[in-house]
Amino acid sequence: MHITHVAGSREDFPIVRHLTVRGGHVEIGRRLTEEALRLGWRPQPCEPAVNRARRTWFERHWPQHHARMDGAAEALGLDPDQDELAIDGLGYVPAGSGCSALWVPPSASADGHGRIGRNYDFFTVTASEVMGGAPAPGELPMASRPYVITTIPDDGLASTVVTMSDLDGCMDGINEAGLAVTLLLADIGQAAPPEDASPQVGLSSVQLPRFLVDTCENVAQAKQALLGAKQYDHGLPLHYLVADAHGEAFVWERGRDGREHVVEFGEAPLCVTNHPLHRHPDPMALPADTEDTFGTYGRLRALYERSKGVTLSGRDLRSCLEAVRQPESGPFRTLWSTVFDPADRTLSSSFYLGAGRYTEELVFSARRDTPA
Repeated sequence: MHITHVAGSREDFPIVRHLTVRGGHVEIGRRLTEEALRLGWRPQPCEPAVNRARRTWFERHWPQHHARMDGAAEALGLDPDQDELAIDGLGYVPAGSGCSALWVPPSASADGHGRIGRNYDFFTVTASEVMGGAPAPGELPMASRPYVITTIPDDGLASTVVTMSDLDGCMDGINEAGLAVTLLLADIGQAAPPEDASPQVGLSSVQLPRFLVDTCENVAQAKQALLGAKQYDHGLPLHYLVADAHGEAFVWERGRDGREHVVEFGEAPLCVTNHPLHRHPDPMALPADTEDTFGTYGRLRALYERSKGVTLSGRDLRSCLEAVRQPESGPFRTLWSTVFDPADRTLSSSFYLGAGRYTEELVFSARRDTPA
């Protein structure tokens, strides 16, 4: 395992680290767990019957994660078949965030490369404050230590992900086949803290993107994987923009009735913010924003107006993201902006340093020959 400091200092909001792990999935799981333990993570109690069913589901449908859980058990000195503790979920993400994303298809790109651009918007306070309490002495803002994680397994797809606080989760990710995934809050008007955050059988919200970059090479495979997967969100639904190196893209989301939806715009740019697209498919017929919607409709309209009927370069896409950044006066900040280039198998991120300052664009590759 190799860790490098790539951005920020103790005077800035974040310190960003890039972690590269190579080897078998058991070894990768052990190394990630060791780093999570160093950061203060501890395994979570789980109802034994649920835990047994979780392991069985992962073994059948996501063997890479199942093997990494065996590595976590090694790091913890536990029997991997024990039933009392969930030994994945290497972090914690509370309710509430607002984000914006834009898929530019190859036909609308200046160089023929389809690209995703996204702003990751989140609170700049501690977990205690997010949950309504006072910060503990020395408690850091919960999003102030993001990681970029490159995994290069002996068997399977190499990938690079950006994560806020889950070392086995993913907010932004791309793999060596060129499949890219990013998550956003799907219904900001209905967001509320979960009543019960205990692990369930299947994929949690932040595991789902990691599942896709581990198991899928293109959009067609991703659709089939999602249709066949068991998912849960603790009452805080997210939606996911998925794209591939062949220029295909879709948004995956669930309705309030639990029905699954695939949203596609063909050759047109695909704008995503924080409301269900299947309920509001026309960007020109969106409701007005209220104090509870945190600008989700306005941000989507702004992205649509900037992208419709034009050719966009990578720089133009960055300008679109800058136009919908969260203001310094609001409860959120745009903590990073990422541009995915599936054809090049790269993601490029710029991280918030504080007071309107951002890092230069940092480029990370998902290719197997990524230097250690």
